[in-house]
Amino acid sequence: MAVGNGDLGVLHPVPGITMAAVSAGIKKPGRLDCVVFSLGDAACVAGSFTRNAFCAAPVTLCKQHLAVTSPHYFVINTGNANAGTGKAGMENARRVCLEIAELKSLPVNTILPFSTGVIGVQLPVEKITDALPEALGQLQEDKWLDCAKGIMTTDTRPKGASVQVEIGGKIVTITGIAKGAGMIKPNMATMLAFVFTDAKIESKALQTMLDLVVNKSFNRITVDSDTSTNDSCMLVSSGRSDVQIDENNTQFMAALNAVFISLAHGLVRDAEGATKFVTISVEGGANQQECLQLAYTVAESPLVKTALFASDPNWGRILAATGRAGIEELDLEKVAIYLDDVCIVENGAVAASYTEAAGQKVMEQEEITIRISLGRGKCSETVWTCDLSHDYVTINAEYRT
Repeated sequence: MAVGNGDLGVLHPVPGITMAAVSAGIKKPGRLDCVVFSLGDAACVAGSFTRNAFCAAPVTLCKQHLAVTSPHYFVINTGNANAGTGKAGMENARRVCLEIAELKSLPVNTILPFSTGVIGVQLPVEKITDALPEALGQLQEDKWLDCAKGIMTTDTRPKGASVQVEIGGKIVTITGIAKGAGMIKPNMATMLAFVFTDAKIESKALQTMLDLVVNKSFNRITVDSDTSTNDSCMLVSSGRSDVQIDENNTQFMAALNAVFISLAHGLVRDAEGATKFVTISVEGGANQQECLQLAYTVAESPLVKTALFASDPNWGRILAATGRAGIEELDLEKVAIYLDDVCIVENGAVAASYTEAAGQKVMEQEEITIRISLGRGKCSETVWTCDLSHDYVTINAEYRT
C-alpha cells in the first residue's frame, strides 16, 4: 500500500559512478540485498548521519573513515542493521570493508559501510563477503533500479530521482536513491539515501550543500516520530563534468533540492501502511522554531493521523493539536485552519462557512494539505507526513516474525 504511482522516471547515469546489486541471502535467498557503489579515485563525499545515541556500528565506522580519507566504495546491506551489536558489530563492519579493500588493493578506510534491517542481531559477515566479488564484477553505470531495490526493507517500492541541468553550456547530472518506510523522523537525514552528481564540487562546499538540502527535505518528514539507529545520507561529487559548482550556484542548488525533496516525499508516500500523503503547512509564525513545533505536533498526533486514515474531517483533533503545541501567547482569534482551501477554524471556533460535506470531500483525497495560519509573524514551514492505518500496526507487530 502506497500513495501515488511510484514512477521514478529516467534515472540518468552519473559519469564516474558505477554500481551493482546482488543477493547475499541475508534474510531471503535470491533477494537483492547487497549493493556496491564505486566512486572513482577523485570523488568528494559528504555525509549526514543519525543523532540517535545508539547509532549502528556501520555509522560509527563510516564517520571514522570519512574523517581521514576520500572514499572509493560504498557497501550497503539490507536485512540486518548491525546496531546494538557492541564491539563485535564494529569488527564485523570492518571485515566487510576489508574484503573490498583487499580485492581492490585499497586502504580499508576508503570503504564506507551502511546497513539497514533488524536491530540487535550480529551481521552475517560471511554471506556478505562471499557476495562481494560478484558485486564488484558486475559494476555498471545504469543499475539504479536494482540498487534501489537492493536497499529496501519494509518498503513496497524503490525510491529514486534524477535531474539534468545545463550550467555553463554543459549538462550536469544529479541522480539518487533512498529507502525507508518506518522508524522515520530523520533527525539529520533519512534512513538511507545516496545522491550523486558529476559536478565538480570541493569537499567543504559539498558538505554545506548537503546540510542545506537535508534540512529542507529529509529533516521535514515524519512517519512515526521515531529516529533510526542507522540513518545515513551521502552526497557524492565525481567531478567528471568539469563544471565547478559551489553552494552559491542557485541553478544547481534548485536542482539538488528538487532531487532531495522528491526522495523525501517518496519515503512518506511509501510509509508503512500509508494511504494518504499529507502536507502540514504552518504560516504566519513568529519564528521557524514555533512553526516546526506546531507542524510536527499535528503531523505526529495519533488522533489526527487515524482521522486521516478514516477520511474523517474531525477538525477538533487538529484544533486540539494546535492548542497543545506549546506556542506561547497564542492569540486564538488570529488562528485559521484549512483543509486544502476549505477553512475549518477561524476566530477561535468553527468557521462560519464550513460544512461537513466540504471537509469530507477533502479528506477523501489521497493527497491533503493541512494549513494553519497563526497571524503573528512572517515565518512559515512545511512538514510532510502520512496517515496511521491498521497495516502500520500489523507490519511493525510482525516485523521480526
